[in-house]
Amino acid sequence: MSTRKTLGLLAAAAVLALPAAGGAQSPGNSADAPIAWGGDDLEITPAGFSLIGRAEITQGGNRLRAGRVNLTTDDRGGVTRVEAIGEVFFVTPTQTARGDRATYDLNTDEVVVTGEVILAQGENVMRGGRLVYNVRTETGRMAGAPTAGGDRVQGVFYPEGND
Repeated sequence: MSTRKTLGLLAAAAVLALPAAGGAQSPGNSADAPIAWGGDDLEITPAGFSLIGRAEITQGGNRLRAGRVNLTTDDRGGVTRVEAIGEVFFVTPTQTARGDRATYDLNTDEVVVTGEVILAQGENVMRGGRLVYNVRTETGRMAGAPTAGGDRVQGVFYPEGND
């Protein structure tokens, strides 16, 4: 599994969570698939709106779930920032990402996942404390999480074709 492919799922999270973000396709579904959302409560504020309690956004086979998802909007109602808080999960048909918090800033094209970050594709797993991924440039960086040996990024990758 390439880091680029694994990190690409975070870009898909932006497309999934932000229908106004553009016409890019997220893995496993078409960009024009309906986007469904739900939560225990919906809060509308001058800055945007929030899904609170079992917050979930789905599109095709992709799902973003967290305890709370805050969406910040501009004067025209376009989404400028998404923040998912509290055991954040993003699941596609082939990949899973988990963290304590995730933010996507449409102005900088950056997705930041923090906390106990875990990226998985099949048996391949990468762990760290902070992931920054740029949707536009498709580049990313994982910072280490605290371990007994100091802050470290860790992973296990299984080569393809070893049958």
